[in-house]
Amino acid sequence: MRVVIQIVKDAKLEIDNKVYSSIDYGMLLLVSFTLSDTKEVAKKMAEKIALMRIFPDENGKTNLNINQVNGEVLSVSQFTLYGEFNSRRPSFTKVLSGEESSQLYDYFNSELRKMLKVKTGVFGSDMNITFTNVGPVTYVVESDEKR
Repeated sequence: MRVVIQIVKDAKLEIDNKVYSSIDYGMLLLVSFTLSDTKEVAKKMAEKIALMRIFPDENGKTNLNINQVNGEVLSVSQFTLYGEFNSRRPSFTKVLSGEESSQLYDYFNSELRKMLKVKTGVFGSDMNITFTNVGPVTYVVESDEKR
């Protein structure tokens, strides 16, 4: 499992030119699954993200988790995170199937919702996302599972 985390001042997700989800200060998550991912992997990743101390404290030190800053999450599925370039065209052979990815994405978000305020896009939809980066601060987090 691979997640790109961006700290954002705000983020808005549109489907068919209509706002579907929006958040204020928090995290934009781009979420992808690979062939060996399971519910256990998704649950561990949700817990890890919820507890990550990636927000600045009053001294500017990266020391606070998202709940401590009253932040929100916008979680978006993005299968292209596992795209590989062996030539000029991307290959997606390491991406989990759409049906399995959709189920894991829903499960991941349900686990996140136990701990955080979470909004999402619609799996498999064509979405437009507008956001304001803070910093910019961006992290790429991968599951600890051996591939």
